[in-house]
Amino acid sequence: MGRRLIVGTTIDRVDDKSLTENSAAANRTSLWGGRFAGGPSEALARLSVSVQFDWRLAPYDIAGSRAHARVLAGAGLLDPEELGRILAALDDLEAACASGTFRPTVDDEDVHTALERGLLERLGSLGGKLRAGRSRNDQVATDLRLYLRDHARGVAARLVELAEALVEQAGRHVDTAAPGMTHLQHAQPVTFGHWLLAHVQPLLRDLERLRDWDHRTAVSPLGAGALAGSGLPLDPGAVSKELGFRTSFANSMDAVADRDFVAEFLFVTAMIGVHLSRLGEEVVLWTSQEFGWVELDDAFATGSSIMPQKKNADIAELARGKSGRLVGGLVAVLTMLKGLPMTYDRDMQEDKEPAFDAVDTLELLLPALAGMISTMTVRVDRLVAAAPVGFSLATEVADWLVRKGVPFRDAHEITGKLVALCAARDCALDEVSDADLATVSEHLDPSVRDVLSVRSALAARITPGSTGPGPVADQLATAADQLTTWRNWTAESVVPR
Repeated sequence: MGRRLIVGTTIDRVDDKSLTENSAAANRTSLWGGRFAGGPSEALARLSVSVQFDWRLAPYDIAGSRAHARVLAGAGLLDPEELGRILAALDDLEAACASGTFRPTVDDEDVHTALERGLLERLGSLGGKLRAGRSRNDQVATDLRLYLRDHARGVAARLVELAEALVEQAGRHVDTAAPGMTHLQHAQPVTFGHWLLAHVQPLLRDLERLRDWDHRTAVSPLGAGALAGSGLPLDPGAVSKELGFRTSFANSMDAVADRDFVAEFLFVTAMIGVHLSRLGEEVVLWTSQEFGWVELDDAFATGSSIMPQKKNADIAELARGKSGRLVGGLVAVLTMLKGLPMTYDRDMQEDKEPAFDAVDTLELLLPALAGMISTMTVRVDRLVAAAPVGFSLATEVADWLVRKGVPFRDAHEITGKLVALCAARDCALDEVSDADLATVSEHLDPSVRDVLSVRSALAARITPGSTGPGPVADQLATAADQLTTWRNWTAESVVPR
């Protein structure tokens, strides 16, 4: 069995101020420089450093190093004793990273440099053998795939929790009438359970996208080297299998140049952001005084520093706001990639921060949204009272006429005239006199009032996927089954030990 490698804050983030000092120049580790007469300028060094954000890749880099060490041993480039020492040192280094006793320094250019320094400190020159047959180019591509595959399941688990909160609320309101809307205008009555489940469907599609993305991303680049593969007798397939990938790269140049998996991940997270934003906007409307359909729990709302009466839907508003940064991350990476020649280019350093930010944003936002939805109180009385407002039963009249044999084009015209009459007289559809009905159309008679109730309108919606209580109950059962399957998928291990 594998294990999840999602790690805590000790190793997830390192800012500039937390980088440890390493004043002894002799201790500086560099993965390049032999052909240079001097070191990089301070300006170049400051621009190049990425360890403050790519340090979170450390456990994945160590997992890749274990697999690479075993492949080197299989190729006869490490003897069994050397392999054992390297694996033990990697275990010790991983534990030190997790505990915080090993940290990157101001002299470490990136996560790979820092970890090689840690290995050299433990093994001396033997630690340098691990660099054979690999490059930072295939290394970072592997690390980032492992990280995103691991954390995508964490994001998916939070999506499941939000969807389950919506399903739970929907289950309480299978037959609660509400005013369905188009153009934010009253259109036809729906059940509030149906409305809530309408927000579950996009989340299920998001989960599908994550799983599809994971399948395409489960390709190991390790062994591609800098761009041309390796002249050493390595086995990329063995590395791929050990690291939980389904296959290894088909072309070494593409392996190090490919960042489709980052852009696609950011598309999925941007799409999630859009869906969360739409849900957030509706909660903002529902909790307004003008609607008054929902009351938020105190634990998931905020107040005003000047107006004591205020209760603000800040979580919903932040869902709207944070969708912008998720979309922005996608645009930034696509723009960065669009003009790059083969193969690796330093521009690709810019792929990580948007990806990390998307993970961080969703892992922060989704639990808050799930809590807000699961604890909100629905004002059933307000919903039921609003359901027939705005002549929302007009379509029932048109359908009634169709059942009597009137062509829908004519039924639509007749119903429109009836609505115009009611609007002029400021009365409801069921308040029109028998004589006035006959005046509007010979096809209208008093029996039309049988369909002029919200209950009858909802009961008539019996086709699959409709808003009637029966179809909504079916949707609930299906969604619950799907979410159980998705929860199992999110618990699967990605990166083996």
